[in-house]
Amino acid sequence: MTLPRIDTLVAALKRPDSLGALGPGAWDLLIRQARQADVLARIGSGAQATGDWDGLPAAPRRHLGSAMALAARQHTELRYEVVEIARALEPMGLPAVLLKGAAYTMAGLDASRGRMVSDVDILVPRQRLAEVESALMMGGWVSMNRDAYDQRYYRTWMHELPPLKHMKRGTVLDVHHAIMPLTARLKPDSDLLLASARPVADDPRIQVLCPADMVLHSAAHLFHEGDLELGLRGLVDLEALLREFTANPDFWPELLARARALQLEWPLHQALRYVGLLLDAPIPPAVTEVLRASPAVRMAPWRQRMMDALFLRALRPAHPSASDAWTPTARFVLYLRGHWLRMPPVMLVWHLLRKLVKSMRAEPADAK
Repeated sequence: MTLPRIDTLVAALKRPDSLGALGPGAWDLLIRQARQADVLARIGSGAQATGDWDGLPAAPRRHLGSAMALAARQHTELRYEVVEIARALEPMGLPAVLLKGAAYTMAGLDASRGRMVSDVDILVPRQRLAEVESALMMGGWVSMNRDAYDQRYYRTWMHELPPLKHMKRGTVLDVHHAIMPLTARLKPDSDLLLASARPVADDPRIQVLCPADMVLHSAAHLFHEGDLELGLRGLVDLEALLREFTANPDFWPELLARARALQLEWPLHQALRYVGLLLDAPIPPAVTEVLRASPAVRMAPWRQRMMDALFLRALRPAHPSASDAWTPTARFVLYLRGHWLRMPPVMLVWHLLRKLVKSMRAEPADAK
């Protein structure tokens, strides 16, 4: 079955000058798809950066401008929040090592342009997790989840604390001690990640992962999770990071070496494959060949075809115009796969059954 084309959306993200040729119908579809994929502000920011903004019709500009204003507000709030987090950790001698959108924004990377940031993610040493939680509680952050099972699930098996929320500002903070769950098959060494982190703007209190590790974490997060509703945004992040970092000719060898050291060759291979297939990113054939030759990546052709059938559906915007009859099945299979990669079979069955029972009990209350 042929998948619906998303050429207009991809062109809007990569070539803002293509927006001038769109008619009302194409604009309507583009805005719907982009809003669902959470890249509407990215498209508007791209048009501004290339000087194509003034040539856009007034109605689409209102939609794009609204999304850009929200992203700008989130970035302002984020910068304040990061300073407060760093201040809370400073007495412990620990920096706030930022992950994902917070890192892109504070480092001023192109991936932050028009990037929505709803929460802050930080990485800290696992052996100091209790100290970090206490310091953050003193700063006003408290656990959002009071369920005993969920607390045990996070603290015993996962790679992060239950989400924390500031009592006054309402901002959400995710405190990670690893980038993969403790029960996951892949186990990147967090000490390696922390050792290579670097300060932002000469402020040692605020740090981000090194460029290769940023790409690897983005790849691992996208291709090791089961929820791909914002999968296209994840690919857009990766494409922007790769475009910026590969200006350094030493980046590709560093990325491959780092992927081996962190056991993340498989997620990197998948990330590069789908950034190329969906966003037309230029990936050097030599890099692809090195990854394909790795025992961690090598797979039968039929298996790669099956992965393509799943990911090429699930990584599109979660909008009917970008889906076919098999898309819901693909998303569900990858949801189950994400859980399968995160935990052993017995634990997985128990966890999913408990989530099912919990959701069924919540339905009557939600219907009132």
